Amino acid sequence: MEPRVIRFRLNGEWVRLSVMPNELLINVLREKLHLTGTKYWCGIGECGGCTVLLDGEPVLSCLTLAVDVDGRKVTTIEGLATGEDDLTPLQRAFIEEGAIQCGFCTPGFILTAQALLRENPNPTEEEIREYVRGNLCRCTGYVSIIRAVKRAASEAVKSRRPGPAAGAASG
Repeated sequence: MEPRVIRFRLNGEWVRLSVMPNELLINVLREKLHLTGTKYWCGIGECGGCTVLLDGEPVLSCLTLAVDVDGRKVTTIEGLATGEDDLTPLQRAFIEEGAIQCGFCTPGFILTAQALLRENPNPTEEEIREYVRGNLCRCTGYVSIIRAVKRAASEAVKSRRPGPAAGAASG
């Protein structure tokens, strides 16, 4: 098997590297690019810990060949915020709602929820549960995770509401 050069946009920056045709995306991210936020847990696509966004859609990087991301856009948890002071509303909600107990599953949940909120900005609790059903957590019991997603959705809806009309009388 001969290595293949791939080029893809990773967290907003173009990356070019040589990979083997059977090399998994999770291994490329963690071992070659040193992005360890993507977690290796089950290795068989059952836990969601390795979730990344591929062209905005959640995929399991433990089941995705690196060659399949050639020319595409990959977002990992490291690509969401530029620093502690620049967390996304969803990341802040996870912290504020205590949805990050051990933190191992958090990146997968956040990226999955990020895709959900892009598709459905105001999901019901049932819709959230359905969307994240492929992500496992051993610490939180999911209640705080669901609350965090609802909080982020609620805050986003509030921020999109228009203010008083220009020139409107205030009383």
